[in-house]
Amino acid sequence: MLITYESKKSVDELKEALQEKAKEKGFGVMAVHEVSQILENKGVPIDYRCVIVEVCSPKHASQVLSADPYISTAMPCRIAIFEEDGKTLISTIAPTDMLELFERPDLEDVAMEIERLLEEIMEEIV
Repeated sequence: MLITYESKKSVDELKEALQEKAKEKGFGVMAVHEVSQILENKGVPIDYRCVIVEVCSPKHASQVLSADPYISTAMPCRIAIFEEDGKTLISTIAPTDMLELFERPDLEDVAMEIERLLEEIMEEIV
């Protein structure tokens, strides 16, 4: 399941707000990928703006990685900000759905907490 919100803000405004709010909620910003710019520089442009912000909560990362190193393949949390049909959207994959891939129901509480925090971050900045 995707968690998606629409915003009246620009991609740049959401990108900046996301980075600030993520830090307030205990997440570190691992990377910001200017996807549309990267593709344009490679000669294969897309016709809309797209940015991916990677965030990670050290506390939660330690919990899940201590239990299962394979979960590192789904980390850090990636939040996409993009334009579609004249709207600006912010979207991420629900951590609870990602967890199902690893068949680790014992980590569901952690995934639910991360999901709640990501939703708060997104809701508060749109």
